[in-house]
Amino acid sequence: MASGELALAILGFLNEEPMHGYELKQRIAGLSGHVRPVSDGALYPAITRLERSGMVDRREEEGAAAARRHVLSLTGKGREELFRRLREPSDLEISDQSRFFALLTFLSALPREDQVTVLRRRLDFLEAPASFFYRSGKPVRAREVADRFRRGMLVMAREIGAVEKAWLKSTIADLSEPGPGPAEIPDSSPDLPVRHP
Repeated sequence: MASGELALAILGFLNEEPMHGYELKQRIAGLSGHVRPVSDGALYPAITRLERSGMVDRREEEGAAAARRHVLSLTGKGREELFRRLREPSDLEISDQSRFFALLTFLSALPREDQVTVLRRRLDFLEAPASFFYRSGKPVRAREVADRFRRGMLVMAREIGAVEKAWLKSTIADLSEPGPGPAEIPDSSPDLPVRHP
């Protein structure tokens, strides 16, 4: 997990509730998957930097055994930084799927109009002509590729992109209407296991 993505995850999870470092590490691991585990050597220095900048507070409390635990919480400054990062994601956070998913994880913390702005940026990115392969400066389409593996990449990207665009359009429409948003409407989709890429 990149350092900016890690800082966003720390701020986002601590915005939900105070927790100790191990629990925070478990939540971040769930978000980033087993492909990109978060090491203690990356997590704890990131927490320390956020603490030194006044965005995270650390306090001790009694543990279950004799050992005391450090509990982390988000400060007002940390909440402001989280909201700023969610409202103003970088182009890379919009274009890179893994970074966008990290952003999406905490987007519900923003007001609806800000959520819509971020989702529209992602939709605009996905609707721009693109490919993994280019010929004479133009994107190559799956039907133009003889190599089965490259064609497979393009077909899968097209299908995944179509599903994501449909979800984005639907969610933007829901958020743009007055009344309960998607977070308040029960999800009727089946609970399917999620496999991290």
